[in-house]
Amino acid sequence: MKKEFKELLQSKGRTELPKVLLASAECAPLSKTGGLADVVGTLPKSLAKLGIDARVITPYHRCIKEKYSDRTEHLFEFYVNLGWRRQYCGIEYLELNGVKIYLVDNEFYFGDRIYKGGYEEGEQYAFFSKAVLDALPNLGFCPDILHCNDWHTAMIPMLAKTVYGGMQGSLRFLLTIHNIAYQGKFGFDYVQDLLGIDSKYYTPEFMELQGCANFLKAGCVFADRINTVSPNYAEEIKTAYFGEGLEGILSARSAELSGIINGIDLAVYNPHSDPLIPARYDKGHLQRKELCKLALQERIGLEKRPDAPLFVMVTRMTEQKGFDLIERMLDELMLYNDMQFMLLGTGDRRYEDFMRLAEKRYPGRLCAYIGYSEELSHLVYAGGDFYLMPSRFEPCGLSQMIAMRYGTLPIVRETGGLRDSVKPYNRYTGEGTGFSFANFNAHEMKDAVLLALDCYRSPEVMRSLRRQAMEADFGFDGSACEYARLYIWML
Repeated sequence: MKKEFKELLQSKGRTELPKVLLASAECAPLSKTGGLADVVGTLPKSLAKLGIDARVITPYHRCIKEKYSDRTEHLFEFYVNLGWRRQYCGIEYLELNGVKIYLVDNEFYFGDRIYKGGYEEGEQYAFFSKAVLDALPNLGFCPDILHCNDWHTAMIPMLAKTVYGGMQGSLRFLLTIHNIAYQGKFGFDYVQDLLGIDSKYYTPEFMELQGCANFLKAGCVFADRINTVSPNYAEEIKTAYFGEGLEGILSARSAELSGIINGIDLAVYNPHSDPLIPARYDKGHLQRKELCKLALQERIGLEKRPDAPLFVMVTRMTEQKGFDLIERMLDELMLYNDMQFMLLGTGDRRYEDFMRLAEKRYPGRLCAYIGYSEELSHLVYAGGDFYLMPSRFEPCGLSQMIAMRYGTLPIVRETGGLRDSVKPYNRYTGEGTGFSFANFNAHEMKDAVLLALDCYRSPEVMRSLRRQAMEADFGFDGSACEYARLYIWML
């Protein structure tokens, strides 16, 4: 055990590190729609290196059953009272990659989609929240910290401290906000029907926001500590521009709010050993990265030109990801600069149609791959020269970290975790790991792209920047240490 942790524990009158149970709607590699799954799947492995017993409880989604049912062990079953409904719940156990995982089984709620959307999704995760609390006494594992993630599990602290009559005992609740834009907003009658919460809590003091019952707000009120996924985002969400209506409660609880930047799985994202790319390389053998670029160009139908700067994106096509800036500036950049552009992702129909038409305007220079392929994404990260990420807001972001790991220089807006993780190029000192612009403005994004193009014309500058980007440490071990400190402080 680290000396620092021993001293912290002594100050709490403890000798043992806390036990942690992470509750989440998804967990990689079992179930995944975004970065939340990567965090929940990776953090327990990094905590284990520190001696912390961290386990996961997550729904037993159909996609998990199809792949892992022969490896799970049935622990016990019971029924969850959800308003007038009485629903079956089974608890299955799976150990995968050293992580101990409890799976909440109910075919009605978790038999098709991870997120059903709308009021169905509210019922889906109201069931999950109650199932977690009902299962706790019989798991054979007594956590000190119940680590909740996003609105889907944010009701757990409130339920434990109200409906369940303080059953939490010494259990402490941490709520991590991965994206404050998603809050779980429902009518009071609906929530009353599902969860039986006393109407005295349907006020702005507890869970009401803009006339709705707000699951995330309830979590922010009742959790013992709140954190989010980067230090800068923790400051941003206390303001009206980024807070999405929750800036008041977050400012009021500023002393209990912190930011811990996420990391990536360095074993999965490693250009030196990645089995999904055609040529493996490291910062000392960057010439082999050019082979990945040529392979990518051939794979997606771009002109095989090692001299043409290739800008790439792996993203959801939404306004949050800055696609209105792309829409505003793409033609101007493509017309007046000798560059190539490749996008991998899906999103709003408007942006998908825009990219399809752009591909027709620039044959051989622009590819819009509307869809997703994990294998192709690795080749995109390895084969690109620059990674464009002009987000309107970005709580943490993992793509820019992956891109730097592969020596593909990110171009980002200075917001949230992008500001925390990308060091902008300084033309006077040569320092930097990418490029950035301050305001959500198409012309500022264009200026950052032009600076990147200027650097591309200098092989020496590019080699230096790529090496510096690849040397940046975005492994989860550092984040795990921060979480360990937070867990201990919560005891």
